[in-house]
Amino acid sequence: MAKSAEQAAAPAYVIRRSKIQGRGGYAARAIKKGERIVEYLGQRISWAEADRRYDDTKVKRHHTFLFTVNNRTIIDAAFDGNDARFLNHSCDPNCEAIIEKSRVFIHAMKDIRKGAELLYDYSYARDKNTTEEDEKLYKCLCGSKSCRGTILEAPKKKKKVSAHHTASRHTAKKQKKTKGDGRKSGSSARR
Repeated sequence: MAKSAEQAAAPAYVIRRSKIQGRGGYAARAIKKGERIVEYLGQRISWAEADRRYDDTKVKRHHTFLFTVNNRTIIDAAFDGNDARFLNHSCDPNCEAIIEKSRVFIHAMKDIRKGAELLYDYSYARDKNTTEEDEKLYKCLCGSKSCRGTILEAPKKKKKVSAHHTASRHTAKKQKKTKGDGRKSGSSARR
């Protein structure tokens, strides 16, 4: 998305105290949906180096500026990082992180009014070993109505498996009859 002369001249955001956590980024001007706001910068390191630098098992409160780029590279904004590291998490974000050619950019998901805090969903990865203690360590403070209580990604929803597919056991003639709600007789569709 091309920036107007006004957008190019005015910074998109400023850093100040946040009611969510520490410092946060706030729109210094109106930001349009789809606008690239900032690149997330910092030292590029390996997973092994990230584990060496930050041992979550030894802290009571999680706090890092790590951003996963791919299965080999992490950006650590605590080293050579920019102000993008201060953008806070929300379960109801107005921004999103987009990875393009191993670079991370923060884009507006919707129009953002001047003065609004810039927020994106950190969506920390879960795995089969994620515990209740992890949920507490990665506690969310966003306060949104849709807050899931953690900065971990939302748990994967298990697909509902229907007990049977009745349509496969009926003849085509019976399937053409409809019920009062418009569904075909013998269908296992659910609403």
